[in-house]
Amino acid sequence: MHKLYGDHQSGNCYKVELSGSLLNIPLAWVDVNILNNETAAPGFRAKNPNGKIPLLELDDGRCLWESNAIINFLAAGSSFLPTDAFTLAKVQQLQFFEQYSHEPYIAVARFIAKYLGLPDDRKADYDAKQQGGHKALKVMETQLAQTPFLVGDQATTADISLYAYTHVAHEGGFDLAEYPAIQAWLTRLEALPGYRAMGA
Repeated sequence: MHKLYGDHQSGNCYKVELSGSLLNIPLAWVDVNILNNETAAPGFRAKNPNGKIPLLELDDGRCLWESNAIINFLAAGSSFLPTDAFTLAKVQQLQFFEQYSHEPYIAVARFIAKYLGLPDDRKADYDAKQQGGHKALKVMETQLAQTPFLVGDQATTADISLYAYTHVAHEGGFDLAEYPAIQAWLTRLEALPGYRAMGA
C-alpha cells in the first residue's frame, strides 16, 4: 500500500486523499505536523528534499511530491485523466492555474485565518489576497457556467485540484454565494461515487 504523508487540514493533501477515494486506491496515512516543522526532519527531507507535504511513498519505496503530479499519477489509466493530448493539456492548464492563480490567494488567505488565527501582523497580507482570489473564482465561474465540469462533461483531476481549496474558500474570507455555477459544480463533485469529505 502507498503511504501518504500529510496534514488533514491541508487542501493539497486532501487532493490526494480525495483522489484515492474516488479511484478506490487505498492509501496509508502518515500524519505530518507542519506547524511543528516536521517536514524539516532529516528523514522527511530524504524523501522530499523540498520539505513539503503531501508526499506519496510508493510501496516500492519511490517517492513523489507536488500534489497535482501525485494525483495525475494515481489517476493514470482512469477516466479522471484524459489520454487525448489536447484534453490532457487542458487539465494541466487548469492545474497550473490552480497553483499560480488560485492557491496563492485562496489557500494562503485560508492558512492565515485557519492555521494562524488571523494575527494582527498578517491582516494586511490576508486582505491583499482577496482580490486575486475573487479573480480566480470568476475564471472558474465563467467556465462552469458553460460546462458541468472544468474540462467538459467528465470530472477530471483538474476538478479535484481546484475543488480542494475552493470548497473551503469561505475559511479564507471568500463568499461563494455570488458564484452559483461554482456552487452547482461543488454539489456535482460531492455526488461522485467514492467522494470523501475533507478530514473524514
